[in-house]
Amino acid sequence: MASDTIDRLTSGSRLVDPGLREWEATDAPGFLIKPIFRDERTGDSSMLMRIEPGAFFPAHAHGQLEEILVLEGDFYDEEHSYAPGQYCQRAVGASHTAGSRGGCVVFVVYRN
Repeated sequence: MASDTIDRLTSGSRLVDPGLREWEATDAPGFLIKPIFRDERTGDSSMLMRIEPGAFFPAHAHGQLEEILVLEGDFYDEEHSYAPGQYCQRAVGASHTAGSRGGCVVFVVYRN
């Protein structure tokens, strides 16, 4: 992740404008991210993720709770298809796939 990723505040508030950041490639082809927050102590993080049309990532799992809110486009996994405004939560270690037929932007949170 970017070295300027925002860490946890101890007081006050901070404006973060993801629109000023460039999309970053990930290890998954067609999946790009804009990191918004990362707590180096806990590993908690949030990001925007863009999934290009037709991109798909096979079964995998995460060591943290995963939350996904679809902002634009269509997102799917092996169980459901999600439209803008719909939310998905995955338990720690839950195996799942991820993809988009027409492309999408989602807000993703990982936390312990």
